[in-house]
Amino acid sequence: MKKIALLTILIVAFACKDKPKENSKEVEETSETKMQEEKPEWTVLFDGSSWDGWHIYSGRDIEEAWSLEDGAMLLNKTSEQRKGGERFNIVTDKEYTNFVLSVEWMVSSGANSGIMWGVVEDDKYPEPYTTGPEIQVLDNIDHPDAKNGTSHQAGALYDMVSPSQNVVKPVGEWNHYLISINHETNEGSVVLNGVKIVEFPVNGEAWDAMVANSKFATWEAFGKFKTGKIAFQDHGEPIVIGYRNIKIKEL
Repeated sequence: MKKIALLTILIVAFACKDKPKENSKEVEETSETKMQEEKPEWTVLFDGSSWDGWHIYSGRDIEEAWSLEDGAMLLNKTSEQRKGGERFNIVTDKEYTNFVLSVEWMVSSGANSGIMWGVVEDDKYPEPYTTGPEIQVLDNIDHPDAKNGTSHQAGALYDMVSPSQNVVKPVGEWNHYLISINHETNEGSVVLNGVKIVEFPVNGEAWDAMVANSKFATWEAFGKFKTGKIAFQDHGEPIVIGYRNIKIKEL
């Protein structure tokens, strides 16, 4: 009888011991599932086949200036095609606040462009750069702006933060940007071709100090909007600029 009683106690003890493990596993699986559900997902902004989700800043027909070729959007306007210095900046239909933007870009010799965020489209703001800070897109070799300091070169937070190193691919090759803007954590960064080259605050005193030391110091609306559109710049020169594989993850 003693042996039977002892055996019964051992069985109950092992059963109780195993039960919490099953509960723990269930909790772990539930937590993992919840994290996966809450994890931000990528949204395609440009699939290479249509202009859905985009338009020319100020509302003109996008197909007047840009073309779709091999899954990319290309801007190629000669001087003769521009009337009185027209610009064909392109912007998203939707506005964003905190996000990670993934985009590939390519430029021809002497090209200058840029990617902006916090852009407010309004008649009182003639260009996207009036409101939107810019991550520079540039031919570092042949465009004269590259000679105006490293804060004007590809990958820079334009006129404010220089890239830590030059990892730009040659003209005609595709580069990849991963641009992060997070007002909640007050962090911005640029990863170029897999290398983090720029980090910066995006609001508050530190941001205001950077703006005060830049060419934008007296620009009333520059960098003032946490929420706005994303823009790709037409700098107004007769060159080729290409963007493709564009997606965004809202944070």
